[in-house]
Amino acid sequence: MKSLVEFIWTDKKDVLLALLCGTIGGLTAVALFAQSGLLISKAALLPPFYIILILTAFLKLFGVTKSISKYTERLITHRVTFRFISKIRMLFFNKLLPKAHLLNTYKSGDLLTRVTTNVETVQNFFLRVLYPPFVTGIVFFTTCLFMLFFSTWIALCLLLGIVLTSLIVPYILLRIPHKTATEDKKMMTIEGTEYFYGYRDLVLHNQLEAKKQTLLQWNKQFAKAKQKELDQEQSAFLGNQLVALFTTFLILFIGAYLTSTKQLDGVYLAMIVLVSLTVFESAIPLAMAPNYVRHTKKAMQELNEISPTIEKQNGILLRDNIHSIHFNHVSYVYPNIERPAIEDINLSVQSGQKIAIIGPSGSGKSTILQLLMNEFEPSNGEILFGMYPLSSFDTDSIYKQLSIMLQHNHFFSGTIETNLQLAKPEATREKMQLILNKACLFKKLEDVVYEKGENLSGGEKQRLAFARFLLKDSPLLVLDEPFTSLDIQTERKLFQTLLNESTNKILILVTHKLIELDKFDCIFVMQNGRLVEAGKHAELISQQGLYFAMYQKQFNNR
Repeated sequence: MKSLVEFIWTDKKDVLLALLCGTIGGLTAVALFAQSGLLISKAALLPPFYIILILTAFLKLFGVTKSISKYTERLITHRVTFRFISKIRMLFFNKLLPKAHLLNTYKSGDLLTRVTTNVETVQNFFLRVLYPPFVTGIVFFTTCLFMLFFSTWIALCLLLGIVLTSLIVPYILLRIPHKTATEDKKMMTIEGTEYFYGYRDLVLHNQLEAKKQTLLQWNKQFAKAKQKELDQEQSAFLGNQLVALFTTFLILFIGAYLTSTKQLDGVYLAMIVLVSLTVFESAIPLAMAPNYVRHTKKAMQELNEISPTIEKQNGILLRDNIHSIHFNHVSYVYPNIERPAIEDINLSVQSGQKIAIIGPSGSGKSTILQLLMNEFEPSNGEILFGMYPLSSFDTDSIYKQLSIMLQHNHFFSGTIETNLQLAKPEATREKMQLILNKACLFKKLEDVVYEKGENLSGGEKQRLAFARFLLKDSPLLVLDEPFTSLDIQTERKLFQTLLNESTNKILILVTHKLIELDKFDCIFVMQNGRLVEAGKHAELISQQGLYFAMYQKQFNNR
């Protein structure tokens, strides 16, 4: 909770102003009903008219002051809460967005729940947990002091009531085991997300109705858990109301006794009873504070499970071209997975070199590229750009030096031109058309592209991604299985284009297709997360190891 308090305290002026307005609102509410009770009693005794006039004037003053202070309090507390939630959202997004691998670690529905429900749950921390006890404490303390002028026993009775409603009852409820509906809602969101994402496949495999029933079952379970949670909250609310009413009844009994024994002027009895009824209005909701504490803790725990981003905004600026890259004993283990994705990798590449990283599926090739793109840090070892660790550089300056083409690329709703401009906004139309021709994508710049490239074939998507890759024209070229959806003739043409465009640049290619690799300076062969072979094409063939076996298998299949 300390971190949440720190977030809120950054708006300390508004927080203090909200506390002030809330206190004024609470005290004027008590004063308003006290004045009402006194006015009723005084009027029954037929006092002079000016007494009634003065009491009525104060009544209006307290009424206006209460309305203004309550409105201001709501305005400021919600403003503080909205700023607080905005900071929490930005913190979560800053953790999430640079972490592409999180989409594999967490289910989409789980992430959706964290970014919506959990973030919104945290807003209750200020409005329902942190703020009310302060205002209630100040109002009750002031009211108890006021009651001391009339009776010590009544003040003590009032103090007992606030201790019960604000401390004892919430503490008892906090100790009772309590299951929230958050987990059921998360599972319902996960099932719902998978239902919509996989709708077409469910229809094709005749499993739509079964998945729908599973989703409905989770919906019913969530509704039942939510109803139980609401019942528990209302029970707590009712418990505090009973304590408040019992305290008021006790105060009435004590007041009546003191009036009968001439220890209290009877004209004040109505005022004291109305004060006791009013002062508990702010204390009764405190019974539900334990539930909000549980929800907030659970929400923050799930938000904090996302590893902090390693994005460096104030690191070293990578201004010059990358002259060398070194992996020194690099290992990486994905979260919640025991076996390392890669282990003890050592490789180097110099400016102007072309290297290929090959190996069977799951051997760790793509993980090396993700580490190279600074998506996450090595579990062991370090990656050097020149003489400096990769982690020391400003993230944006790293990406300016990179042209990247991954296995799966996103395309935005628009045109071929707008999707190419993502790589280089200032590129001319002539340059973009030339790049399209080099990528063997014979389309016009004005041709429409649907969201995610839904109107493009697999091969067209790869060629458009390759055109975007070429247009950026960076000193470090990184490709991950770039031409898997293309025919062999087009693939060879694009490979030749890639080799021509990579002169005097670093080219790193991850692939399992052993085409044109004889033109690479070095081939690194991966197996089970380890680097098992390295050398040129002819050298690896002569060794008759894993590379030779893979090459022979592909050659024989053709």
